[in-house]
Amino acid sequence: MKIILTHEVSGLGTAGDVVDVKDGYARNYLVPRGFAIRWTKGGEKDVAQIRRGRKIREIATIEQATEVKAQLEGVNVKLAVRAGDAGRLFGSVTPADVASAIKAAGGPDVDKRRVELGSPIKTLGAHQISVRLHAEVVAKLGVEVVAA
Repeated sequence: MKIILTHEVSGLGTAGDVVDVKDGYARNYLVPRGFAIRWTKGGEKDVAQIRRGRKIREIATIEQATEVKAQLEGVNVKLAVRAGDAGRLFGSVTPADVASAIKAAGGPDVDKRRVELGSPIKTLGAHQISVRLHAEVVAKLGVEVVAA
């Protein structure tokens, strides 16, 4: 089945790409979650619009990515969340929470889809997080999760 990606999908492509995938993968996973739309002749207009939006948000060069990486690694990020007595969180920390905490700490605006949590953060303390800024540039930063 031919689909148009609306978001970056690891191992498949970036937003605006037209790819051919198995029917079940598209019908059961990509389309319901909003990662893709079905390809149609009229959908070609959507491809151009998606690509324009991607160009605006995207970090184009490695030099820009290294500048943002230096800014990110210089930021001290603290994230206040609700936690129980034993230090376990009520829920977990999401990439959107981390992106907003980076912005609140005075760092650059980071897209939540670029934040990679190795495993779900469900405890208080210091955690390592990576932010994929470019295909070749990954920023590693520490996030301290504290009780609110």
